[in-house]
Amino acid sequence: MAMDSAHGSSGQHSKVEKIKEASRYLRGTIAEALEDGTSHFGEENVQVLKFHGVYQQDDRDLRRQLTREGKERHYMMMVRARIPGGVLTANQYLQFDRISDAYGSGSLRITTRQTFQMHGVLKANLKATIRGLHDALVTTLGGCGDQVRNIVGCAAPHEGPFYEAVRADLLRLVDAFSAKTNAYHEIWLDGERIALGDGEPNEEPLYGKTYLPRKFKLCVVYEGDNCADVYSNDIGMVAHRDGDTVAGYTLVVGGGMGRTASDAKTPPALAQPLCFVAPHDLVATCRAIVEVQRDYGNRENRKFARMKYLIEERGLEWFSAQVAARVGKPLTPPRELVWHTSHDHLGRIAGGDGRVHVGVYVENGRIRDTHELPLKSILRDIVAEFRPGVRLTTQQNLILTGLTPEEANLVERRLRDAGVPLAHEQMPVRLLAMACPAMPTCGLAIAESERVFPSVVRELERVLRELDLADEPISVRMTGCPNGCARPYIAEIGFVGRVLGKYDVFLGANQAGTRMNQLYKSQVPLEELVSTIRPLLRAFRAERQPGESFGDYCARIGVDALEAHVSAWV
Repeated sequence: MAMDSAHGSSGQHSKVEKIKEASRYLRGTIAEALEDGTSHFGEENVQVLKFHGVYQQDDRDLRRQLTREGKERHYMMMVRARIPGGVLTANQYLQFDRISDAYGSGSLRITTRQTFQMHGVLKANLKATIRGLHDALVTTLGGCGDQVRNIVGCAAPHEGPFYEAVRADLLRLVDAFSAKTNAYHEIWLDGERIALGDGEPNEEPLYGKTYLPRKFKLCVVYEGDNCADVYSNDIGMVAHRDGDTVAGYTLVVGGGMGRTASDAKTPPALAQPLCFVAPHDLVATCRAIVEVQRDYGNRENRKFARMKYLIEERGLEWFSAQVAARVGKPLTPPRELVWHTSHDHLGRIAGGDGRVHVGVYVENGRIRDTHELPLKSILRDIVAEFRPGVRLTTQQNLILTGLTPEEANLVERRLRDAGVPLAHEQMPVRLLAMACPAMPTCGLAIAESERVFPSVVRELERVLRELDLADEPISVRMTGCPNGCARPYIAEIGFVGRVLGKYDVFLGANQAGTRMNQLYKSQVPLEELVSTIRPLLRAFRAERQPGESFGDYCARIGVDALEAHVSAWV
């Protein structure tokens, strides 16, 4: 593989690169560590486990107490599945429900990558957890790690030949980019072990021994509907329709939300249009893009290892030429893209053959039972009785599919009776809100997110009602660190944790997801977030142009000029 990235041409690979190379195609010593009787894995296995869909974490709420008591940390695993396009059967959903109770913390978390992750799995139960998912034909291989991760797309349960063809193309991509190593079956499913020696076979014809420099994200959407934030991905594919067939795909490349607050050279980025491809060229072109990142991406400094930095360094023209050389023909220019909506598919949706679908809002994607809201139990009972299909969305919600109108009526009644508000009964700002898990499970979090965000949203709703803006669809997202897992940099209002209890406030993205926001204020205390936004909302109400969104208003005034501009509205 070539290695001449501008960020590091000396050939000194990072520690993680060396661990991957020595892992024997993701085996490491995981199998042995599962039998050693300890509560956690060593650092090298921790890195390799990510490729198997497993992150080692500990309960950060207990760290100080355990340290004072001279005890080790309360280690546990987060297990993330790979669910292409977020599509599940009723049986698969119920298996996740059972396993999260048996081995996890009792909750399921819908991620912004359209899959489930389970927290709180002890090392001793890890193998049983993964085998249990395998029994339902679900894998965790590719849930995390430096490879192509779960391929996401629009979750709307559209029907017809065009949508079936797009789904088939998505599954072809899944097959092309799935890791081929036998390690997963050997470790978790007691598969036959392959003896690897000096002449070991290449188990990864695409990835090789060291896989990709960093995680790699793919997304497929339909032209006009950007509900999945296609521009936030390494490769975004926009399907164009020609009657009942797929005319082809416009590819956009180089998106990524991660940033390091202390390093201005690591900004988030939106993907740029690259080319248009016919359906039969889709897999080969995407593979060529992945190969360019594999061969030229930075393997010295992981802060600069995403493909967005490679494109920034070399330029899109160079990148395009590299892709064309691998494809073996010139690339066709991309088509112009027009977007009509980016909202999630919630509420009642008409289907074919008289069937209907029900999109259910899930606050921050967390499915669990509380004293106030037995969401997990009611969804379990509904899925067990009516056997709908289940689709997870990239905005952390779910859709129950294939119901009769009578069944949909019953489902909605049961949700409401259990205290679960229906989508049309909630304010748009709540339906558009997203937060990452952050404390106490995420090791990267430096501030709270999921646990405090509901109170922030409730306070914001109160202000919007006071200002007669209750029906305004403003997107608000919060993360506990700058890495951007909830995609805060393409929200109209983004709250990004900088230190414990304080957040950077970003403003000015658009609703289509094609413009990033900008930093408005740094390190605003949690209790002042909404009061910081309130004068902006007052000014927006008084000065907005017809049809203008809040994000567009902030961009029109200019984020740098906003504070002085709205001083009269404080």
